[in-house]
Amino acid sequence: MFDLLVIGDANPDVILGPLDAPLAFEQREQLVGAGALTLGGSAAIMACGAARLGLRVAFAGRVGDDDAGRYVRDALNACGVDTEALRVDPERSTPLTVVLTRDGGDRAILTAPGTLAATGGDDVPEALLAATRHVHAASYFLMPGLAKALPGLLRTARAHGATTSLDTNDDPAGLWDPSGLAAVLAETDILLPNAHEARHLARSLDSLDSLESAAAALAARGPLVVVKNGADGALCHDGRTLVTSRGITVTPVDAVGAGDSFDAGFIAATLAGLPPARALDLAAVCGALSTRAQGGTPAQPTWDEAVAHVPSKD
Repeated sequence: MFDLLVIGDANPDVILGPLDAPLAFEQREQLVGAGALTLGGSAAIMACGAARLGLRVAFAGRVGDDDAGRYVRDALNACGVDTEALRVDPERSTPLTVVLTRDGGDRAILTAPGTLAATGGDDVPEALLAATRHVHAASYFLMPGLAKALPGLLRTARAHGATTSLDTNDDPAGLWDPSGLAAVLAETDILLPNAHEARHLARSLDSLDSLESAAAALAARGPLVVVKNGADGALCHDGRTLVTSRGITVTPVDAVGAGDSFDAGFIAATLAGLPPARALDLAAVCGALSTRAQGGTPAQPTWDEAVAHVPSKD
């Protein structure tokens, strides 16, 4: 029924910036050049990017019974994502995120977690796990209940013939606790961290912290490791072979969600049968092109647009 089931976080993003001075408190008002209200959450942005690339996508997660939750559902539906499994929690609010950007591409992210802590394995119907080609999970450290259930969910999906992927995203606590990670990686076919996350994940598993060695150490746990490295492109490691991509050069407007659009590109390319090196190139293009507008979803490319921008290997 579906090419892709995405499990994880979905929330409105309020994006403001760029901030050209330190953030001021004491009731000071500061002006920035632009602001946008858009769909956020790593999982939601990835789902929209995959749908834009032509995949049949379903989403499983939890929002509140509030205007923010209705906005999230409408935004996912507008992107072509099936939201039948997006549960409404009558007691908790929808997560909200404010992203403050500054010149140079850096940003601060403030999130009120709302329903994230309550999201768990029961929010993912087994019928969906049995009716999809691939399952992707995001924001591992934001949803501890879902994190505990993730090995079983991914194991079930694989038993039904699906492949699996994980983007842990950042750990707000800064602990990078490895206690449950090994069990998840054992059921993960593709791990999709950025460079910062890859180093921390590998260090938590007693590895060296260079990017290549971090990727190799994580790949030794089972998955193909695909690392996003910003303007320096991307790399992937299968435990034996390192592959790199230089990506493409764009003039970015906003990098929010670029990594999630990258994830969508890599999974879409893999499901289309492309080898890892070619999938890496297409994913880097998807991430770069998504930065052409504010927010994670407005500038996500179609499949044809992404393919047209993939650099020649000549």
